[in-house]
Amino acid sequence: MTTLLNDRDLTERIFAHATNRTTDVGEAVWREPTANYRDPARLDAEITRVLRRTPTPFCPSASLPEPGSFLARDAAGVPIVAVRGEDGVVRAFQNVCRHRGMRVADGGGCAKALVCPYHGWTYGLDGALRFVPHEAQGFPDLDKTAHGLKQVHTAEHGGLIFVTQDGAPEPGALDAIPALIGADQLVYSSGTRETTANWKIVLEGFLEGYHIRTTHPESFLPYGFDNLNVVETFGSHARVVFPFKRIEKLRDVPPEQRNVSGYVTLVHHIFPNTLIIKLSSHTVMLVLEPNGVGRTDVVAYLLTNKGRDEDALAAAKKDTAFVSQTGAEEDRAIVMAIQRGLAADANDAFTFGRFEAAIVHLHKNLKAALAG
Repeated sequence: MTTLLNDRDLTERIFAHATNRTTDVGEAVWREPTANYRDPARLDAEITRVLRRTPTPFCPSASLPEPGSFLARDAAGVPIVAVRGEDGVVRAFQNVCRHRGMRVADGGGCAKALVCPYHGWTYGLDGALRFVPHEAQGFPDLDKTAHGLKQVHTAEHGGLIFVTQDGAPEPGALDAIPALIGADQLVYSSGTRETTANWKIVLEGFLEGYHIRTTHPESFLPYGFDNLNVVETFGSHARVVFPFKRIEKLRDVPPEQRNVSGYVTLVHHIFPNTLIIKLSSHTVMLVLEPNGVGRTDVVAYLLTNKGRDEDALAAAKKDTAFVSQTGAEEDRAIVMAIQRGLAADANDAFTFGRFEAAIVHLHKNLKAALAG
């Protein structure tokens, strides 16, 4: 099980850093070849040998709130649809009709069955082929039991739906991941936006606070610290804590009564390509889907933090507006500029220092997954 710092110990570490003007540091510097951000063969290996073989968050459980709820999108280049069955269990399938390959679902919604819009082949919520128009005349020998939707391994854990497309994960593969999204959280917005940068460059921008002063001097810096982070790893995953200056209010609160909610931003990296970011009044789940060596589809799910009522929704939307209109756009501009810089021959490798330990952790685990 995961052993992330509790709020008492987390605040003590933050206060020590604030007093001493220090931050968490890693053990080593890492050199990552820039070819690994540009090589189509490398990207293909990342997709086929890591993203498809690793249990990867597909969507929040809250996106599938009731039997019949479904959500369809591409994951690791493959069309996938996740469905909550009548038994309450979530199952995921390749979103491909077994007749002629058409997608059987689009977007999200709630339905009693999945019906192919091309010829009307109909699948139950369990993926079984239930109905074929004019079956007796057109397909007299069809074995419907052999033509159900192709199922992929699915697990529901800690408020997330995990999908493993190639094979099944090892027993206990999700044990290190804590509950990150609660049952009382509401998905109030979702969507996909393309960022013209390699998926790892997009990811790296979330995993360190070394850039806060220079990248966010007027947006985040007035409310936060320059290069002050707590970095924890759990399995192949990581948590990076970005404290706000207002956390100083907790110094006078008895340690056992401290609650960091609203005083920090918690960035959880779920290996390989997912971020769960808990801010003051809302949580963002981002899945970074490679769409070429220099393009990433950023799939976003936005959730309330403080319940499902109108007050919680209003607070979440206000929080979202501040983040999306300021620092998020600054970060996006930076990662796209880095991608353009790869066209030069200035760097044969990127150097990640001890302030960037979560990024080093990412690359160590990605290298190991590609090798193993």
